[in-house]
Amino acid sequence: MSDNRVDPGGNTEAFRAFTRTPETPAPSKAPYVIGGVVAVALIALIAWLAFS
Repeated sequence: MSDNRVDPGGNTEAFRAFTRTPETPAPSKAPYVIGGVVAVALIALIAWLAFS
């Protein structure tokens, strides 16, 4: 009786597919953008209060 399973070590392409891990999506940059906008707003507020 033949074995229907494919040995992933017997073929380079099959081995690479066997060992490949799913790629995780890149982390969101939204917190950095929001933090930058808040920082600029605070600096502008401090400058406005200091010069008025």
